[in-house]
Amino acid sequence: MSNTDKKVLALVGMPGAGKSFCITHLEEKGIPSVYFGGITIDEVKARGLIVNETNKKFVREDIRAKEGKGAYAQRIILKINELFKTHDRVVADGLYSWTEYKLFKETFGKNALIVAIAAPRHIRHERLAHRPVRPLTEAEVTSREYAEIENLEKGGPIANADYTIVNEEDPYALIERLEHLLHQVDFI
Repeated sequence: MSNTDKKVLALVGMPGAGKSFCITHLEEKGIPSVYFGGITIDEVKARGLIVNETNKKFVREDIRAKEGKGAYAQRIILKINELFKTHDRVVADGLYSWTEYKLFKETFGKNALIVAIAAPRHIRHERLAHRPVRPLTEAEVTSREYAEIENLEKGGPIANADYTIVNEEDPYALIERLEHLLHQVDFI
């Protein structure tokens, strides 16, 4: 299989929009994923810090300050290319910045599909407060959102996504919309 047959799907969106639910679904279908946030968590641990929102925010911003705004994409692209040795589809969870978006498009061209998962703020906040893993307080969510928009250029990839799926209701309606889209664009 040639490189032109290989595709990467990058899911973008604000915290609590439903990206992780989509990733889990696609992983269950046998599509491997890479997680931008995993870079942060690994680095927080490597620095001997407690994994919490404050330290993750500090590390995210520190990595980008030292290595450039495309640092996460450069690291993830290496992981994707490794996965392309054995898979023709890969999902990327958590592309944040405009610089990362541009690097993905430059690297993978038309084989990079950027899909925004969107949900109203109050719904996202409610989901994050009640999720079983890493629940967030209202203050933590708001702080994270502001930091991601102001410091990490997160709005650009969401605004310029190839497609947007709205997730306001039942999570299985989200999966139905995702499946429809991915069949339509020949990703699955």
